[in-house]
Amino acid sequence: MKSLIVKHSVIIRGHKTSVSLERAFWSALKDIADQRDVTMAYLVSKIDAERKHANLSSAIRLFVLDFYRGQLVASEPVTATARPYVPAQAPLA
Repeated sequence: MKSLIVKHSVIIRGHKTSVSLERAFWSALKDIADQRDVTMAYLVSKIDAERKHANLSSAIRLFVLDFYRGQLVASEPVTATARPYVPAQAPLA
């Protein structure tokens, strides 16, 4: 079975490093970079500079997730009766 993880080399602040991500995240990151009219290297460097986590791969995944969550929230219609989703809690036994 072919690995879903793809390793890419990137240069951040003049230092070469490698980042391993699933193909879907690399594809989404490229789409975001294209939409913002910036290079992947620039976007990864920006994510690296602003990350709050020790792992760059995780920071990139969270960035992509936040980007698409933001699009989802922006596309939801606002109604007077709209309430945030709160999952039901399982009863304590």
